[in-house]
Amino acid sequence: MSNTLGQIFKITSFGESHGRCVGIVVDGCPAGLTITEAEIQAEADRRKPGSVLGGTPRAEEDKVEILSGVFNGFTTGAPITMLAWNKESDSSNYDKNRFLPRPGHADYTAFVKYGGFSDYRGGGRFSGRITAGFVMAGAIAKKLLMLKGIEVGAHTVEIGGIRARPAEWEEIREIARNDLLHCADPSASKEMADLIARTAAKGDSVGGMIECLAVNLPAGLGEPVFDTLEGELAKAMLAIPAVKGVEFGAGFEVTGRKGSANNDAYRMQAGKIITTTNNAGGITGGISNGMPIVLRVAVKPTPSITIEQDTVNLSLKENAKISTKGRHDACIVPRAVVVVEAMTAITLCDFALRAGMIPGVIR
Repeated sequence: MSNTLGQIFKITSFGESHGRCVGIVVDGCPAGLTITEAEIQAEADRRKPGSVLGGTPRAEEDKVEILSGVFNGFTTGAPITMLAWNKESDSSNYDKNRFLPRPGHADYTAFVKYGGFSDYRGGGRFSGRITAGFVMAGAIAKKLLMLKGIEVGAHTVEIGGIRARPAEWEEIREIARNDLLHCADPSASKEMADLIARTAAKGDSVGGMIECLAVNLPAGLGEPVFDTLEGELAKAMLAIPAVKGVEFGAGFEVTGRKGSANNDAYRMQAGKIITTTNNAGGITGGISNGMPIVLRVAVKPTPSITIEQDTVNLSLKENAKISTKGRHDACIVPRAVVVVEAMTAITLCDFALRAGMIPGVIR
């Protein structure tokens, strides 16, 4: 397995859905940053079960514990180890259906890849539960970026075909953060909530789209040709279970445009070079151009549904049926919002450290 992301600000994920705990090791964080468990907990609480509408009824407390790398309220420069204990897992259904891979999950591919030795309970390493660690690391990355005035915020823009109206940065920061679906459009949020409830009642699930912005990022971050800024951001996004697509700026809409309509023209404003539009999503040639980073991710419907589906019995080598029982999200999108923020912040923090923008010791 490959469980580490980043070059300077490195994160290493550990734990399984129904194992003893899930967590993260952050290596390369500068010494001298003030950080507390309470600050990290505030971010973890935005992701944990019960924090948003449509989430799993699995009532994990997700209490963050810092085991190393922080002393007297400051980072020491040593690896920071953080975890949350799994206390509410129920593996009975997974033991019963061990050899029945759930459609849409990684059960079959993991079985083949690891010869049947991978932890199959709750999806093991392939569960969305491991993203609790991503969010812990993201809390540290966000605080480091804030030293330079860089902010990251995400919001729900679509669920099940219901699209929110375009939102400005202030709306994303103020309205979406307090909405049960992390949506900046209250009217669309209500429609989305109704759809989730109707879908869940039928034993089905629904997907959607998340948009993330990073503002006040300077021009010049990125390492072409193979470590482009959008390439590394896309890699981080696709490490989030259930994310199936990533686009930047105008995204796939560029396929129907002419260059004259898609190009972002430059101009001077208050002594600063800006672009009059942001179709590039803040990245040109793999390098940040000083405009807000704008990315969107497509999140698939949660594959755990109670509707009976076709599968195979891996032990008997015969066709079979499965109905996924247990406690699952009817819509993973709202809980994934904070994960998208975290992975964006982690990636940007790594690039900022690579560029020397953030010092090795915070004073």
